[in-house]
Parts: sequence; C-alpha cells; structure tokens
Amino acid sequence: MKILLAILIVLAIVLLGLAALAFLDRRADRAEWRRLAALQPDEPGVFAGEMVAGLPEPARRYFGYTIRPGAQLLPVAEIDMRGRFSLGTKDAPNYQPMEARQILAVPEGFVWSMRTRGGTPISGSDSGSWTRFRIFGLIPVGRLGGDPDHTRSAFGRYVAEATIWAPAALFPGPGVRWSAVGVDTARVTITHGALEQAVDVTVDADGRPVEVSFQRWSDANPDKVHRLQPFGAVMSDFRDVGGYRLPFRVEAGNMFGTEDYFPFFIAEVTDIRFPDPQR
Repeated sequence: MKILLAILIVLAIVLLGLAALAFLDRRADRAEWRRLAALQPDEPGVFAGEMVAGLPEPARRYFGYTIRPGAQLLPVAEIDMRGRFSLGTKDAPNYQPMEARQILAVPEGFVWSMRTRGGTPISGSDSGSWTRFRIFGLIPVGRLGGDPDHTRSAFGRYVAEATIWAPAALFPGPGVRWSAVGVDTARVTITHGALEQAVDVTVDADGRPVEVSFQRWSDANPDKVHRLQPFGAVMSDFRDVGGYRLPFRVEAGNMFGTEDYFPFFIAEVTDIRFPDPQR
C-alpha cells in the first residue's frame, strides 16, 4: 500500500506539473497575441496606386489586386482556418484534421495556435520564439525555440505568410524592398534586426498571387540538419475581406518545386480579420 500510495503521489505531482506548464504556455500565447494585435496602427493610411508606382511591374500588379483603392492599410491580420496537417511523409502523409487560429504582424512576429480533430489529440502553438505541442493537452511531444535556428526558420515562415494574408505589411520602406525576378514574379526582402528573408511572389495576368516560394532555413530533411531548402505555397479561392482580396485556400510544403514536394499543410480559411488596436 505504501508503494502504491507513493506511485500515486508521484503521478499526481507529474500531472500537476504538466498542467501548470500547459497553463503557462497558453498564457504566453495570449500575451504574445495581445502584443502583436496592439501593433496595428491607430491611424492607418489608405491605399492608392501611386504608392507602389515605383515597384517592379509584377509587384504593382500584386498590390493592385490584393488591396482595393481606398482600403485602410492594416498590416496585422488574424486568420481562422481548418484543414489537414501532415504528421508523416510524402509516402505516408498521415494527414490529421485540424483547426487553427493565427495572428500575423510582420516583421515583429506571429502566433499559430492549432489542435487536431480526430485520432490522437494534438494541440499547441508556433511563434517566432517557440514551437510547443502536446498530446491530450498535457504531455509535451515537441518543445523547441529560443535558439538562432528556430528564430531564423520561423521568420521565413511568417514573412512568406504575409505575402499571402497581410499585403499591407509589405509596402516598401525601412526593412522592406522589392525587386524584379521575372515577367510575373517579384521578390520582396524583409530585414528585421539581424534577420533577412526573401520571398518570391508569382502573380497571374490580373495580379492574383498564385504562388509564393523561398529558401527556408529548416531541418525538415533526412539528415535533420538546418540548411536552406525550397519551401512554398499555392493559393486559390480569393475573396473580398475588408477592402482586400485574399486566398481562402492554401497548400504549402517543403521542397517546393522539386519531385520531393508534398503539401503537409492544407488550409481552408474560415475568417480573416484585421484587429482594432484599441480593443
């Protein structure tokens, strides 16, 4: 009985510790979300075509399609989504139904909070500072961050996602420059402190962004070694949202443009908002 009691006490302590850790993680998620939402400008400007007149022609097409004339320039966006997230490989993707919510505030950061639906319940979040996921809401299965590799990889992700869902964050200015790549492709390069990321945006004849691609710092490879490798996404189902035209379907994955590519992230957006900094 004493041994059994001791085991039960240890289990209770472990569970309490895991619950406390999960509580602190969720509190950090909320604090970072509030910080990023507060970066929305109090008095945003409005879009006019002359503002991008000096950019390469594909970039002008991109802004002309994604932002309506007279729309408020709101660089911080919140996105709700559902879809499928792969926990496997191209040969055995093991897709899991998921739902998630995200805030993008380039170049400052992002938070992506996700949970699976069906199978083993996995939940957690990604941000510029951490990757933290657990099963059954308690047991950690991934806890990364706080190092240069993670920071660099995360920066690449949220800069690329700004080209998808937050075009107002990409206006030329300090830390943002555009260059021509091809007839239908422009490159935006974002610099933030010691971080720099270039992303290529390919548009159709109307300026609709149909593909983004970039070299991402990642260890998603057989060697599990961080290095630059192709990453990209394709977008479709564009809809009007508060003066913007944004994609409501996105498929993304590693090794984009090669025979090893497969989309591990397939999202159907359910809502896009631009937070009010006063709330």
